[in-house]
Amino acid sequence: MLKTQDTVPQLLAHRQENLKKQCQEFKWSVYAPGLPHTVLATSPHELPAEVRFSFTREKEFQFTSGAAFTKLKLENPLNGTWSSFEEINEILSEKPRIYEYVENNWMTDEFFAYQFLNGLNPMIIKCCSKLPEKFPVTNEMVKSFLPGTSTLESEMKKGNIFICDYERLRDLEGNEISNQKQYLAAPLCLLFSTQGKLMPIAIQLNQQPGPGNPIFLPSDSESDWLLAKIFVRNAEFNEHELNFHLLRTHLMGEVFTVAMMRNLPSCHPLFKLLIPHTRYNLQINILARSLLISEDGAFPKFTAIGNESMTTFLKRAASSLTYSSLCIPDNIKERGLETIPNYFYRDDGLELWDIIYKFVSGFVSHYYRDQDVKDDNELHSWLTEIRENGFLERSEAGFPKSFGTVKELVKFITMVIFTVSAQHAAVNSGQFEFGGFMPNFPSSLRCPPPKQKGETTMDSVLEALPDISTTINTIAVVYLLSQESADRYPLGHYPEELFSEEVPLKLIAQFKSALQDLEMKIDNRNKKLALPYTYLNPRNVDNSVAI
Repeated sequence: MLKTQDTVPQLLAHRQENLKKQCQEFKWSVYAPGLPHTVLATSPHELPAEVRFSFTREKEFQFTSGAAFTKLKLENPLNGTWSSFEEINEILSEKPRIYEYVENNWMTDEFFAYQFLNGLNPMIIKCCSKLPEKFPVTNEMVKSFLPGTSTLESEMKKGNIFICDYERLRDLEGNEISNQKQYLAAPLCLLFSTQGKLMPIAIQLNQQPGPGNPIFLPSDSESDWLLAKIFVRNAEFNEHELNFHLLRTHLMGEVFTVAMMRNLPSCHPLFKLLIPHTRYNLQINILARSLLISEDGAFPKFTAIGNESMTTFLKRAASSLTYSSLCIPDNIKERGLETIPNYFYRDDGLELWDIIYKFVSGFVSHYYRDQDVKDDNELHSWLTEIRENGFLERSEAGFPKSFGTVKELVKFITMVIFTVSAQHAAVNSGQFEFGGFMPNFPSSLRCPPPKQKGETTMDSVLEALPDISTTINTIAVVYLLSQESADRYPLGHYPEELFSEEVPLKLIAQFKSALQDLEMKIDNRNKKLALPYTYLNPRNVDNSVAI
């Protein structure tokens, strides 16, 4: 049995009363077939008061939204297209340091590649031991970018070649913005790691190789190579915002939350452990569905992927979701990224995972033995609803069907907490810094991928970029999504004081201490970096998906 201070009759009474009420208040809804289910609510006011924004947060959110649009719109005309990169540089009069770094370095190959490791989306790059047939890069094409007499084959064997494949964007129809056709690509990008640096060495803009789909190289004309990289950055916009940000943190966090509210009564120790990690997730997601991905939201208005293609893309992303991809130690190993240098997302993320795992292990071991895990029907009902409503029942997804040991439960709870705290911080917090300068993170492109080399000029690069209105509105959105709340709860901050027992209180204190040690370690490392990686510093990680 679970060890607890409550008597058995009290626990049973709490459970019956709580669960009946919670199942009425939190119901499932199908947002779109093939996507994780959502809470049944179209407005935040339909949610129970205890999971809605505080008054402070509500007013601040409204003010920040208004301030973002007002500030940016006042400083720029909303019609027309960009005539120069200098004009784009003048959008903002005050720029954060990292934003300015991006603005100054976005064209360089080194920074382009750096972002696959430590930018907004450190999740798509993987080691390439064999080139896919659809990406026929030859040694002759890239030998000048490799050291000495080395070959592409030998560098792949050494583990120095990496690939980013945007296959989920294949054959998607571009949106229309202001009655003008927009375009999408589904690129492949090959990279080479040498002397502590990652560099791009080949880009193909669509999945089907052939004469009308050239492989662009750093030795091509400056404008050819730059436009190829910009198409990759637009593909990054879609993969980042919809798959790795929306789906894998926001929507999965909502599934964890609704399943918990329906199956774990408030007296359950795991409810007490997890409730701080659900804060604001439901309301934020309702607002996202209303303001960002609805038929008249920001995505249909200001992105090339629009609405219909967005839904197709999200379904493809959901069908590729696996348990191991949400567990950073497994994910890093699967992508073959254990040893690539200067991968700060990996370094800080693994340390955070270990700290969370140790905390959860101590907590779960205090309340459970292996047999208790097997016998906890409420726990298994929670897991079942996560599988059923998270679209995770596919055998290839690898999600557990049940928990048989403390160790299995600890890993799953660690994954839940890591996903809604650290992983969300990694893909959310830098949106304005890395994505505010539009050419580095274009939401849309106004020309199709070039079908041959030698036709692109710097003027045609500018013509391909989003128009002024699309640019300004997208900047305002990423600005809003990056803003820190005045009432934020950093990871390890539990002001509700739901535990009174000595052991949980001691574990929380140890958890906080370990997080503070990691803060200092990251601070010391960052002092030596031209571009500090701060997104997984515990002081910058919230307990939950709260923005």
